[in-house]
Amino acid sequence: MIDQTITTGPTIAPWRAIMKASEALLAAERLAITGLMFLLTALILVNVATRYTGMPIYWIDESAVYSVVWLTFVGASAMTRLRLDFAVSMLTERLPERGQWIAKIAATGLVVVFGVSLTAMCWLWMDPVGIARAGFDAREFAGQTFNFLYTERTQTLNWPTWVLYLILPIFAVSMTIHGLANLIEDIGFVPRARLKGFVLSDVDGVN
Repeated sequence: MIDQTITTGPTIAPWRAIMKASEALLAAERLAITGLMFLLTALILVNVATRYTGMPIYWIDESAVYSVVWLTFVGASAMTRLRLDFAVSMLTERLPERGQWIAKIAATGLVVVFGVSLTAMCWLWMDPVGIARAGFDAREFAGQTFNFLYTERTQTLNWPTWVLYLILPIFAVSMTIHGLANLIEDIGFVPRARLKGFVLSDVDGVN
Protein backbone atom coordinates (compact mmCIF):
# COMPACT_ATOMS: atom_id res chain seq x y z
CA MET A 1 0.00 0.00 0.00
CA ILE A 2 1.31 3.41 -0.93
CA ASP A 3 2.08 5.62 2.02
CA GLN A 4 0.18 8.83 1.39
CA THR A 5 1.30 10.57 4.58
CA ILE A 6 2.08 14.22 3.87
CA THR A 7 5.39 15.26 5.37
CA THR A 8 6.06 18.85 6.31
CA GLY A 9 8.77 20.64 4.43
CA PRO A 10 11.94 21.99 5.98
CA THR A 11 10.48 25.51 5.98
CA ILE A 12 8.20 24.58 8.88
CA ALA A 13 11.07 23.76 11.25
CA PRO A 14 12.24 27.36 11.87
CA TRP A 15 8.75 28.49 12.85
CA ARG A 16 8.37 25.61 15.29
CA ALA A 17 11.82 26.22 16.72
CA ILE A 18 11.06 29.89 17.34
CA MET A 19 7.71 29.11 18.94
CA LYS A 20 9.30 26.50 21.21
CA ALA A 21 12.10 28.88 22.15
CA SER A 22 9.60 31.62 22.96
CA GLU A 23 7.50 29.24 25.04
CA ALA A 24 10.51 28.03 27.04
CA LEU A 25 11.77 31.59 27.45
CA LEU A 26 8.40 32.77 28.72
CA ALA A 27 8.33 29.98 31.30
CA ALA A 28 11.81 30.97 32.51
CA GLU A 29 10.75 34.63 32.65
CA ARG A 30 7.74 33.71 34.75
CA LEU A 31 10.02 32.07 37.31
CA ALA A 32 12.45 35.00 37.15
CA ILE A 33 9.66 37.52 37.73
CA THR A 34 8.40 35.56 40.72
CA GLY A 35 11.90 35.28 42.17
CA LEU A 36 12.73 38.94 41.61
CA MET A 37 9.47 40.10 43.17
CA PHE A 38 10.16 37.93 46.20
CA LEU A 39 13.72 39.25 46.39
CA LEU A 40 12.60 42.86 46.09
CA THR A 41 9.97 42.42 48.80
CA ALA A 42 12.50 40.78 51.11
CA LEU A 43 15.06 43.53 50.54
CA ILE A 44 12.52 46.26 51.29
CA LEU A 45 11.34 44.54 54.47
CA VAL A 46 14.90 44.00 55.67
CA ASN A 47 15.73 47.61 54.87
CA VAL A 48 12.75 48.88 56.87
CA ALA A 49 13.49 46.59 59.81
CA THR A 50 17.18 47.44 60.00
CA ARG A 51 16.57 51.17 59.69
CA TYR A 52 13.91 50.99 62.41
CA THR A 53 16.34 49.24 64.75
CA GLY A 54 19.10 51.72 63.96
CA MET A 55 21.32 49.17 62.19
CA PRO A 56 20.82 49.86 58.45
CA ILE A 57 22.60 47.67 55.91
CA TYR A 58 24.33 50.02 53.49
CA TRP A 59 24.12 47.81 50.38
CA ILE A 60 20.37 47.10 50.62
CA ASP A 61 19.30 50.21 48.70
CA GLU A 62 21.54 49.46 45.73
CA SER A 63 20.42 45.83 45.71
CA ALA A 64 16.77 46.90 45.61
CA VAL A 65 17.45 49.31 42.74
CA TYR A 66 19.11 46.66 40.60
CA SER A 67 16.35 44.18 41.46
CA VAL A 68 13.79 46.66 40.14
CA VAL A 69 15.85 47.17 36.97
CA TRP A 70 16.07 43.44 36.27
CA LEU A 71 12.39 42.96 37.14
CA THR A 72 11.42 45.75 34.74
CA PHE A 73 13.32 44.36 31.77
CA VAL A 74 12.28 40.74 32.37
CA GLY A 75 8.67 41.84 32.79
CA ALA A 76 8.81 43.96 29.64
CA SER A 77 10.04 40.97 27.65
CA ALA A 78 7.24 38.77 28.96
CA MET A 79 4.68 41.49 28.22
CA THR A 80 5.89 41.54 24.62
CA ARG A 81 4.95 37.88 24.17
CA LEU A 82 1.71 38.32 26.10
CA ARG A 83 0.84 41.23 23.81
CA LEU A 84 0.30 43.53 26.77
CA ASP A 85 2.48 46.27 25.32
CA PHE A 86 0.85 49.59 24.55
CA ALA A 87 -1.05 50.02 21.30
CA VAL A 88 -2.57 53.18 19.84
CA SER A 89 -5.58 52.18 17.75
CA MET A 90 -7.10 55.58 16.90
CA LEU A 91 -6.05 55.16 13.26
CA THR A 92 -5.94 51.42 12.75
CA GLU A 93 -9.45 50.78 14.08
CA ARG A 94 -10.80 52.87 11.19
CA LEU A 95 -9.02 50.77 8.59
CA PRO A 96 -10.61 47.82 6.79
CA GLU A 97 -9.89 44.36 8.14
CA ARG A 98 -7.00 43.73 5.78
CA GLY A 99 -5.54 47.14 6.59
CA GLN A 100 -5.68 46.35 10.30
CA TRP A 101 -3.93 43.04 9.63
CA ILE A 102 -1.14 44.75 7.68
CA ALA A 103 -0.76 47.43 10.36
CA LYS A 104 -0.52 44.78 13.06
CA ILE A 105 2.18 42.91 11.15
CA ALA A 106 4.08 46.16 10.60
CA ALA A 107 3.92 47.02 14.31
CA THR A 108 5.10 43.57 15.33
CA GLY A 109 7.86 43.75 12.73
CA LEU A 110 9.07 47.02 14.24
CA VAL A 111 9.36 45.27 17.61
CA VAL A 112 11.61 42.67 15.99
CA VAL A 113 13.67 45.39 14.29
CA PHE A 114 14.09 47.21 17.60
CA GLY A 115 15.14 43.97 19.33
CA VAL A 116 17.71 43.16 16.64
CA SER A 117 19.05 46.73 16.71
CA LEU A 118 19.36 46.67 20.50
CA THR A 119 21.14 43.31 20.30
CA ALA A 120 23.63 44.74 17.80
CA MET A 121 24.18 47.80 19.99
CA CYS A 122 24.83 45.63 23.05
CA TRP A 123 27.29 43.54 21.02
CA LEU A 124 29.23 46.64 20.03
CA TRP A 125 29.05 48.06 23.55
CA MET A 126 30.16 44.95 25.42
CA ASP A 127 32.51 43.86 22.63
CA PRO A 128 32.99 40.23 23.72
CA VAL A 129 35.48 39.66 20.90
CA GLY A 130 37.57 42.63 21.99
CA ILE A 131 37.71 41.61 25.65
CA ALA A 132 38.65 38.09 24.58
CA ARG A 133 41.49 39.41 22.41
CA ALA A 134 42.73 41.38 25.41
CA GLY A 135 42.99 38.14 27.36
CA PHE A 136 39.99 39.16 29.48
CA ASP A 137 42.21 41.82 31.03
CA ALA A 138 39.82 44.69 31.77
CA ARG A 139 42.54 47.33 32.10
CA GLU A 140 44.23 46.26 28.87
CA PHE A 141 40.89 46.31 27.08
CA ALA A 142 40.06 49.78 28.45
CA GLY A 143 43.44 51.09 27.36
CA GLN A 144 42.97 49.81 23.82
CA THR A 145 39.33 50.80 23.27
CA PHE A 146 38.57 53.47 25.91
CA ASN A 147 35.65 51.26 26.89
CA PHE A 148 35.69 51.15 30.70
CA LEU A 149 32.70 48.85 31.08
CA TYR A 150 34.73 45.98 32.51
CA THR A 151 36.71 48.12 34.97
CA GLU A 152 33.72 49.74 36.68
CA ARG A 153 32.24 48.38 39.90
CA THR A 154 29.07 49.22 41.81
CA GLN A 155 29.29 51.66 44.70
CA THR A 156 28.20 49.53 47.67
CA LEU A 157 27.93 45.96 46.42
CA ASN A 158 31.34 46.25 44.75
CA TRP A 159 30.15 44.00 41.93
CA PRO A 160 31.40 44.33 38.34
CA THR A 161 28.85 46.52 36.61
CA TRP A 162 28.96 44.45 33.41
CA VAL A 163 27.33 41.57 35.29
CA LEU A 164 24.33 43.74 36.12
CA TYR A 165 24.26 45.25 32.63
CA LEU A 166 23.84 41.78 31.15
CA ILE A 167 20.10 42.31 31.49
CA LEU A 168 20.25 44.56 28.42
CA PRO A 169 21.45 41.93 25.90
CA ILE A 170 19.26 39.32 27.60
CA PHE A 171 16.26 41.61 27.16
CA ALA A 172 17.19 42.38 23.56
CA VAL A 173 17.47 38.72 22.57
CA SER A 174 14.36 37.62 24.45
CA MET A 175 12.27 40.47 23.03
CA THR A 176 13.46 39.57 19.53
CA ILE A 177 12.44 35.93 20.01
CA HIS A 178 9.04 36.90 21.42
CA GLY A 179 8.55 39.43 18.64
CA LEU A 180 9.31 36.79 16.01
CA ALA A 181 6.83 34.40 17.68
CA ASN A 182 4.14 37.10 17.61
CA LEU A 183 4.97 37.89 13.99
CA ILE A 184 4.67 34.25 13.00
CA GLU A 185 1.23 34.12 14.61
CA ASP A 186 0.13 37.41 13.03
CA ILE A 187 1.16 36.31 9.53
CA GLY A 188 -0.77 33.07 10.05
CA PHE A 189 1.99 30.48 9.83
CA VAL A 190 0.81 29.00 13.13
CA PRO A 191 -2.39 29.51 15.14
CA ARG A 192 -2.23 31.88 18.08
CA ALA A 193 -1.04 29.94 21.11
CA ARG A 194 -2.69 29.91 24.51
CA LEU A 195 0.15 30.77 26.85
CA LYS A 196 0.45 28.74 30.01
CA GLY A 197 1.26 30.10 33.46
CA PHE A 198 -0.25 33.56 32.98
CA VAL A 199 -3.82 34.41 33.92
CA LEU A 200 -4.91 37.29 31.70
CA SER A 201 -8.07 39.31 32.02
CA ASP A 202 -10.08 41.01 29.31
CA VAL A 203 -7.13 43.22 28.49
CA ASP A 204 -5.70 40.26 26.64
CA GLY A 205 -5.65 41.31 23.07
CA VAL A 206 -4.58 44.89 23.65
CA ASN A 207 -2.16 44.34 20.81
